[in-house]
Amino acid sequence: MGKVWFIGAGPGSPDLLTIRGAKLISEADVVVWARSLVHEGVLEHASPDAEIVESTTIPLEGVRGMYERAVVEDLKVARVHSGDPSLYGAVLEQIELCEEIGLEWQIVPGVSSLGAAAAAIGRELTVPEVSQSVILTRRASRTPMPNNEDIKGFARHGTTMAIFLSAAKPRALQEDLLDGGYAPETPCAVVYRASWPDEKIIECRLEELADRIREAGFTRQALILVGPGLGAGGTRSHLYSPAFSHMFRKASQEA
Repeated sequence: MGKVWFIGAGPGSPDLLTIRGAKLISEADVVVWARSLVHEGVLEHASPDAEIVESTTIPLEGVRGMYERAVVEDLKVARVHSGDPSLYGAVLEQIELCEEIGLEWQIVPGVSSLGAAAAAIGRELTVPEVSQSVILTRRASRTPMPNNEDIKGFARHGTTMAIFLSAAKPRALQEDLLDGGYAPETPCAVVYRASWPDEKIIECRLEELADRIREAGFTRQALILVGPGLGAGGTRSHLYSPAFSHMFRKASQEA
């Protein structure tokens, strides 16, 4: 029957590929990857006998032929995605295709650029008593957004927001965030190509965001983080407080 694994390759650095992902790439008869999004270093795990397919210019219809061949020839296919396939991974239509043609499939999670970006700026995104929620979203572009999902509406929550695929129009993004209720002095961070050798980081106030992105020349492959939690300090988790009891530890009487 053949099988395809949708493998999250991580945000960029090849050593952020999971052990499971590396193992399955090594077992694959065919490895499909996009040079524009995935570091070539992940191919070091491929078998010398594997067929390597660079997919940057191949639409879904082109992938269909490979998947149909996997069914006929009983091939194992490693379809390598950037980051984690569950976030802007264009994996749903491939799963539907696999179901249609009878090709077994499995998703292998990967490290998202969200985690890599937070690590790059050295911040926890869920800060106690400041921000306990993270909104993952993007601006509408050639790919539209649902009617009830927009930056301005999400900004009204005032929590941490991670904005993908939206660096091309920073002025409009900044205006939406301000109109939604974030204060001009709200901390922001922009991480370009998180974990890649050419990673770059901008940290600024929201009122400076558009100018700083324009100055840096970022138009793609940049994750934008916004929210008061990015600049918070002086808070702590209740879990590790000596005054907090849980099933593994009793609160100290002194606390």
